[in-house]
Amino acid sequence: MRIPIDGVRVGHWTDEVARTGCTVALLPEGTVASGEVRGGAPATREFDLLAPERTVGRLDAVVLAGGSAFGLAAADGVVAHLEAAGVGFPTGAGPVPIVVAMALFDLLEGDGAVRPGAAEGRSAAEAASDEVASGRIGAGTGATVGTWRGRDRARPGGIGIASTARGEVTVTAILAVNAGGDPDDGTASAAVADGTFAAWPDDEVAPFGGRQHTTIGLVATNAALSKGECHLVAQAGHDGLARALFPAHLSTDGDALVAAATGTTPAATDLVRVLAAAAVERAVRVAC
Repeated sequence: MRIPIDGVRVGHWTDEVARTGCTVALLPEGTVASGEVRGGAPATREFDLLAPERTVGRLDAVVLAGGSAFGLAAADGVVAHLEAAGVGFPTGAGPVPIVVAMALFDLLEGDGAVRPGAAEGRSAAEAASDEVASGRIGAGTGATVGTWRGRDRARPGGIGIASTARGEVTVTAILAVNAGGDPDDGTASAAVADGTFAAWPDDEVAPFGGRQHTTIGLVATNAALSKGECHLVAQAGHDGLARALFPAHLSTDGDALVAAATGTTPAATDLVRVLAAAAVERAVRVAC
């Protein structure tokens, strides 16, 4: 599909045999961003600088990677690609690219010894375009969903991309869905509330424990927002995640979202938050 936000380009690197990969989103000059982690076991790089009180407001790229913490090395290649292009935070020694990376656990799905590294990250950045594929590709190549009840219950996850708009304001969610929870339309949570839920983890398995999974992603908008307002949009993105997956944000999840605003269109923050929640929810359903 085409990314409908000017200047946002996305590329993938995929290893179908090893069932891993990475996805890189390049952002235009002037992009402001923040983010939020709600899972208990995140694998991230440079995520702390997204906090609203931190000095650097810009964001040049986001990396979504398989390979668990090993896959964070893919960001090195993206940094090198941007440095060669003269992109980054200005310093006396030249521009320093601001690249945030998030990784998911896919080491049990293929060859766990193969992980995205600097060369693979750079390849994904060089392939970036406003036309991008979804599904079992890039960071979603080895993704699964539904592992909270045991790996034998796992189903394929993947990359999900969805956009929402109101007037001139657009939000696009790009997610790598590797969730412990199952895709849900509200049926599962209603059954838990009613006491009729029959899909709890098997009794012989320590409930919710011993599994690794994560949903990571970028919520991009053309709205003009501050860093603090981007933080609110990231929170709304997590609301969409919780609407589409049950359960979400467990202690073994690394769920993390970045919200980035390119700043070309005036918009009310709450409008962007509503659009973000809807875009994330739909992106999960596209991925699964």
